[in-house]
This record gives sequence, C-alpha cells and structure tokens, in this order.
Amino acid sequence: MSSGIRATPEVTLERAAAPTRLEWRVATVVSVRAETRHARTLVLDVPQWPGHRAGQHVDVRLVAEDGYQAQRSYSIASAPESPTLELTIERLEDGEVSPYLCDVLQPGDGVELRGPIGGYFVWEVTLAGPLLLVAGGSGIVPLMSMLRHRALAADASRARSPVRLLYSARTADDLIYASELARLGSAPDVRIEYTLTRSAPADWTGYNRRIDRPLLEEVAWPASEGTRAFVCGPTPLVEQVANLLVEFGYDPLRVRTERFGPTGS
Repeated sequence: MSSGIRATPEVTLERAAAPTRLEWRVATVVSVRAETRHARTLVLDVPQWPGHRAGQHVDVRLVAEDGYQAQRSYSIASAPESPTLELTIERLEDGEVSPYLCDVLQPGDGVELRGPIGGYFVWEVTLAGPLLLVAGGSGIVPLMSMLRHRALAADASRARSPVRLLYSARTADDLIYASELARLGSAPDVRIEYTLTRSAPADWTGYNRRIDRPLLEEVAWPASEGTRAFVCGPTPLVEQVANLLVEFGYDPLRVRTERFGPTGS
C-alpha cells in the first residue's frame, strides 16, 4: 500500500454471523507514541464509539486511490474507561497495513475502523478469582487492556483479583509498555515476569528462554476452580501454554486463547 491510502466515506456493513451490524467509522488520530523500535501506539478519537470490553479488537480498513482495499484486525490496548481508543501496532516488513499505520499516519489523519468485536477473549473486574495472563510478543496488547481496566475500575474499593503476567519477547528492547508494566507490577497483588528468547542484557534479572513447562509451573497460579487464564501470542506459544495449563489442572473453559500467525500485519 502507498501513502495514497485514504479513509472512505462511512458505510454500514454486516459482519458474517454477527448478531448486530457493525458500522465503519472514520477515527481521527489524536497522537502517536513509539513503544519499541517496531511498535507504535495510535491514540484515536472515534465518533459515537459504543465502548468496548477489555480484550476486544477492531477491524481497520485502508483503501488506495485505485480502489484496492486491505483490512486487518487489531486488539484494543486502552481500558474501557479511557476516553480515547488506543491501538498498538507492530510493524511487519512484508505487511500491507502495518507499515502504513506505523510510518505514515500522523495526528489529524483519519483511519477507518469498525468494532468493537469479540466476546470470548474478554475480562471484566466483576469476574472473581486469580488472573493469569501469558503473552508472546505483541500478544501483550489485549492483556494490557485488561491490566489497565483492572487499575482504572471505577469502584476502587472493590477487592481486585490478584494477577500474574508472564511476558515473552525476543529482546529487552522488544518489550512493549515496559515503563507502564513496571509501575503496574509494583502493586502487591500484581506479579510480572519476563522471559527473553534471544539476547539478554548483562544486568537482566528475568528469565532467558522460551516458555516451557518448568517456567510456566513456576509462574502460574496453582490450579483452582476460580482461576482464569488468558493467553495471547503466536500460535505455537498459545497452543503449548494452553495445553500445559490444562495438564496442570486448569478448567479448559477458563483458559481463553487468542493467537496470530506469522503472516499477519
């Protein structure tokens, strides 16, 4: 796609097997924020946004001047309490959509999206029980929405579910939201562990290997009826972690997964 991509006039389309119609809306970029060398957050003002639940996603559509269209789905990073919508996009060199979103879009530009979409991979503060989050790479994005929702819930006096996050990335420089996660992890009921699958800096204090059975056993909550797990990342990681959690005794109905393949953008 070239920089000639534009937002088309707002239309209404019906998503297959969806109970309601989802409208395409032209969102305005309010600001952009670099997260890592390859990831960028778009802060969007979406007219008549109906609100979302932590873990949902949106479809983004780009249309070139010759009429060619490309559409991709991106998880929502912002909490439901946020007045703006945030999408964190990881740039893929061979992608059709992500290079435009990461390299071209600037504050004031418009971008088409529709949503929110999804009702399976969602979490709300009203759900009781320990929470386990496992992320691989940009799979941290919908889990960050959950962590932000937990921190910003209006009823601050409510007893919050204790949470553990295991976040796997290639290198320390590839950790998205590193500063914010450090702040969230300082809470007594939040435990955040990192593991790097490639190089690690000399002063690294986290793990330095792929997620395997011993590592997951060390970090995960012991299986109990109330424990909920959300796993998001590349398909091999998601399948391995989900299978291990079930072997550990987790209720399969409480292990929710979302995955992406190597060709997504």
